[in-house]
Amino acid sequence: MMNGAKAIAKKYNEVSLILRIVVGLVIGAVLALAVPGAGWVGELGSLFVGALKGIAPVLVFVIVASALAQGSSKLDRRFGTVIWLYMLTTFLAAAIASITSFMFPVSVVLADAAQSDVVPQGLGEVLSTLLTNFVANPVSSLMSGNYIGILFWACMFGLAMKNIGSDTTKKFLADTADAVSQVVRWIINLAPFGIMGLVYTNVAGNGLAIFTQYGKLLALLVGTMLFMAFIVSPFIMFLYLRCNPYPLVFRCLKESGLTAFFTRSSAANIPVNMALCEKLGLDKDMYSVSIPLGATINMDGAAITITIMTLAAANTLGIPVTLPAAIVLSAMSALGACGASGVAGGSLLLIPMACSLFGISNDVAMQMVAIGFIIGVIQDSMETAINSSSDVIFTATAEYRAMAKKGLTFKMGRDASGPEPQNAIGATNFDEPSQKAEQEALQDENQ
Repeated sequence: MMNGAKAIAKKYNEVSLILRIVVGLVIGAVLALAVPGAGWVGELGSLFVGALKGIAPVLVFVIVASALAQGSSKLDRRFGTVIWLYMLTTFLAAAIASITSFMFPVSVVLADAAQSDVVPQGLGEVLSTLLTNFVANPVSSLMSGNYIGILFWACMFGLAMKNIGSDTTKKFLADTADAVSQVVRWIINLAPFGIMGLVYTNVAGNGLAIFTQYGKLLALLVGTMLFMAFIVSPFIMFLYLRCNPYPLVFRCLKESGLTAFFTRSSAANIPVNMALCEKLGLDKDMYSVSIPLGATINMDGAAITITIMTLAAANTLGIPVTLPAAIVLSAMSALGACGASGVAGGSLLLIPMACSLFGISNDVAMQMVAIGFIIGVIQDSMETAINSSSDVIFTATAEYRAMAKKGLTFKMGRDASGPEPQNAIGATNFDEPSQKAEQEALQDENQ
């Protein structure tokens, strides 16, 4: 019996995780159509997301604290590059959303004032909430998944441990971080079952008819996000790396974006992103800080959602939007999006804040929030996939750029432990000229 179970587990682990996820996706969709009343299948998705959300706060705290405590964490120019890329792309996403809204204006049908428990917040209140979350009780932050507070206290604890902790204590902290990381790997290995459950729930509980009324709005949102993911972000990467960025883009979308699409939580996807960074051979001291930070402030998808939904409300009411107003809206959406994770309700909550720029009443703004919840099955999934996958993309971009400046080689979007690709797309070797010179010198000596 035990031997049979071990054999099955071995065969399971031999299959690529992505292939297993695709199989789970297909099975989940088929089961939803065949037996929509099998609630236990959907429960698998809830358990998977719950496990990720449960372990992610602990993982972030111990990894960040351990990295800083060891004294090897150097927040050098690479970290500054990551922060700059996070902020730049979030603003560009909002600006591009403004442009696409002007090019393809969308109006929606507004009903009576929507009822919602979400309380609109102004920009000042959003920033106040953001700052308050920094100094929230550390235990409460861990329990509630307040990643801004977790990052702050992990940094404080790690720096304090660096100065006063003994070598034994630091070693224990490092071993704890490794142990939690191993638990995360076990959970991620069960992702196919979780994805199967999540797909089942979405297909069985949400018909496609609800998307017809808001199809144009949804198409504009998704189209803008895809343009950002496949055109703008790769172009920025090309400017930094001067090589084909798409191997890394496709790798991150496949391994990070796919799970984020179904979990619909950047926080829950932090362990997935860290595992991908490890595969890519990135500096652990770097990504252990940049990935959790990215889940907090790197919000390209959220900025797009806020901007397009606000301009759709303005178009519906016949409010003219000038270029200066659009620029201010882009800046407000980008800044608000950075704090979306620290506010209950996510990016949809910030729509009333942006609507206030054009004098749109809260009643109308809340109707836009309600529409956001209706199309959220696709919109929120796409938003999370774009947000989360770009965390790894920009972390890797910053590290690859630093390696390029030092004349080191890297394999774009490929496992660091894998074989060196031969003339493959994305295989970048900045030492090629020097290597060629060495080969010519050896040939001359032989002659």
